Amino acid sequence: MANIQKVWIIGGSSGIGAALAQAYADDGAEVTISGRNAEALEKVVSILGPRHSFAVADVVDPQSLEDAARARGPFDCIITTAAIYDPGPVLAADQKKAEDIIVANLTGTYNVARVGAKNLKPGGQLALFGSAAAIFGLPNGQVYSATKAGIVNLAQSLRVELEPNVDVRLITPGFVRTRLTDQNNFEMPFILEPEAAAQRILKGLKGKHFEIAFPRRLIWPLRVLAWLPKPISFALTKRLKQ
Repeated sequence: MANIQKVWIIGGSSGIGAALAQAYADDGAEVTISGRNAEALEKVVSILGPRHSFAVADVVDPQSLEDAARARGPFDCIITTAAIYDPGPVLAADQKKAEDIIVANLTGTYNVARVGAKNLKPGGQLALFGSAAAIFGLPNGQVYSATKAGIVNLAQSLRVELEPNVDVRLITPGFVRTRLTDQNNFEMPFILEPEAAAQRILKGLKGKHFEIAFPRRLIWPLRVLAWLPKPISFALTKRLKQ
């Protein structure tokens, strides 16, 4: 998708979202970022410059998304990076935290898709964030991995349902250094800085592939793991159990 003019990045106050906002601003786009923390959003916009704006909106509150979209849309591209994370074994998770993760990650992405599809210019992009964690369920992935697998399925459905009016894309990043991954107490292979991840995403969204997945050194071993007979896959992943 060439010559993007207006981009809305949901979850743009930190991490990959903030890095994407900077990447698109540097590329000449007019950027709107949204999230729950007005002070953090204002700080990012002050760095981006006066052409850009922010809106306080929560992905679990569809009306707040509608308000932001009406005030600043329609858009050429909408990207949602908003997610929460709490690592650990699935059944050891705090019930309330687990429910919050499901609502924020999966229901929140669904809300963005519903609102976004109505507030894009014809042929505009709707980019949903999956994760390398969605490729195969690993020990200690908590419910985060399950929500990301749900987002993958959602993006695949929407890709066909919404074409040609909406160009649905799926972003599948590996480990990126953010406040979410800072919670991990294990080695994260091939970890990227947010700025490097943003450049890969920007380049990928300008291309034609449905999925932008990186880095390949992490993605392909996980895909092989998913393709293997399940007894072999489970025997391999058992080694990761803490």
